[in-house]
Amino acid sequence: MTTRLEQQLAFLNEADKLKSVTRGTLLCDASRRENSAEHSWHLTLYALVLADQAGPDVDITRVMKMLVLHDLVEIDAGDNPIFGDYDPADMKLQEEAAAERIFGILPNELRDDLRTTWEEFEANESASAQFAKSLDRFQPPMQNLQSGGGSWVEYNVTEAQFITKVGSKIKKGAPGLWHFAQKKVSAWFAANR
Repeated sequence: MTTRLEQQLAFLNEADKLKSVTRGTLLCDASRRENSAEHSWHLTLYALVLADQAGPDVDITRVMKMLVLHDLVEIDAGDNPIFGDYDPADMKLQEEAAAERIFGILPNELRDDLRTTWEEFEANESASAQFAKSLDRFQPPMQNLQSGGGSWVEYNVTEAQFITKVGSKIKKGAPGLWHFAQKKVSAWFAANR
């Protein structure tokens, strides 16, 4: 029989695979694409540093927990860049199957706790999930601005596409960050398109 500790370590070893999932976003210095583990770490740091941008009902510790877990499903489902070509319904099914498998490695009570946290992030209904999702949408544009356009250039993104696919998510959970991003992004698109 597998011990609790063996299950926990098996999960942590499985989570290590997130380091091998390449994302569409370049690092700020444009030297290479980030991996999903780096993205999760960076978002968790964003939550810690930008906690003052959260609403009064946001639990930053819960946000950080969501952000460190939110992309684990990419181990199986891969990264689907927001401006890429993919079927959202198919992606949702793949991610749910991945969550079942990956969180299923853990002991039952820990599996249930972490899976519930992941599901809260995905549902994007609680104040904490909305702030977490806002950060998840805010970080890549900040990297794109630093890297000379990054994935916007690669995917030939327009400002209108950016506002539609990204802006509403940022604005919903972090209006101050959206106000900041909107000005910076509009200036970039005006100068580069």
